[in-house]
Amino acid sequence: MEFKIDKETFLKALQKIQGIVEKRNTMPILSNVLIEAAGERIYLTATDLEVGMKSFYPTTVVKDGKITVSAKKVYEIIKELPNEEIRFTTRENDWVEIRCGKAHFNIVGLSPEEFPYFPKVNEDSFIVLNNRICREMIEQTSYAICHDETKYNLNGIFIKATTENERNVIRMVATDGHRLSIAEREFSGKISGELGKGIIFPKKGIFELKKMTEEEEGDILLGFMDNSAVIKKGNTVVVMRLVDGEFPDYTRVVPVGNDKVVTIAREVFFHSLRRMAILSSEKFKGIKFDINSGGMEISSSNPELGEAREEIEAVYSGDPLTVRFNARYLIDVLSVLGNEQVELVLRDELSPAIVKPSGSEGFLAVIMPMRL
Repeated sequence: MEFKIDKETFLKALQKIQGIVEKRNTMPILSNVLIEAAGERIYLTATDLEVGMKSFYPTTVVKDGKITVSAKKVYEIIKELPNEEIRFTTRENDWVEIRCGKAHFNIVGLSPEEFPYFPKVNEDSFIVLNNRICREMIEQTSYAICHDETKYNLNGIFIKATTENERNVIRMVATDGHRLSIAEREFSGKISGELGKGIIFPKKGIFELKKMTEEEEGDILLGFMDNSAVIKKGNTVVVMRLVDGEFPDYTRVVPVGNDKVVTIAREVFFHSLRRMAILSSEKFKGIKFDINSGGMEISSSNPELGEAREEIEAVYSGDPLTVRFNARYLIDVLSVLGNEQVELVLRDELSPAIVKPSGSEGFLAVIMPMRL
């Protein structure tokens, strides 16, 4: 195999797959990238057996062929080469020669025959998701993904599509047991069987999908095959194995009896919480909220560090109420919202609170309180 390629294209191609390759080295081949040259393109494939990515790039192919090399090492080499044309050639015994200007590398490869099979994708049943909407929904839910590996059914985002009031709605949900985040948007296209039932996208796959939405504009195509989700955008296809297991019934977690609404300016609330959180610690992470018709006082007390309090304006007309929350959970919610006003919807000091943008639908977060 032999091809010639400019440094910028090759570097971008190798950078894209760095998040996919297996870091733990359980199987050496999984830390490699499969490079195939055919026609006027090179194809790069990486997988850790749970998430796989394949993308193609234009190049000058001298001789067709394929090889696998260490994804990390070849990326580090290309990154440091001068801005000139790169000549990539395979030799006997799976060695690879890389030439650029006066630099010359010979590196060890592994036989492409050992590389895991990347499935052929059938594009007939794909649904189209708007790039911006997809990115917003992931941002508004991914912060609440559970990182406890033993709760594997919470290690991702639950995605489900339904028809409500004659419109198709797609919903993303994430929870770690202490907080819950729900984002929903309207979408066009038919609802596939998998999306109708609801599926769990793995954490790693979600972050790769988010990267795809940030790279360039263009719709995301989503399809399913053999307990895997297939995502296609431009020159890239990602196949991820869906999480096995039942996602808990999140609708039972959303409180329905909350009748005390506090309306606060998001920016003011956000910065006040960040100030109060300075004195919190693992042991003393609760922040107290004293709410009455005159506004809201937020206070933080830590016997090891000291105490702080701050009054902020808030619109509230109910009985005085005192509640305590983990500041980090509220900060996470406020940081993914762009609205000027937010609502804190409460019932009493022991019930979960709802946080949502004031006057708009499409997002809702539930946060468990802390004992006073």
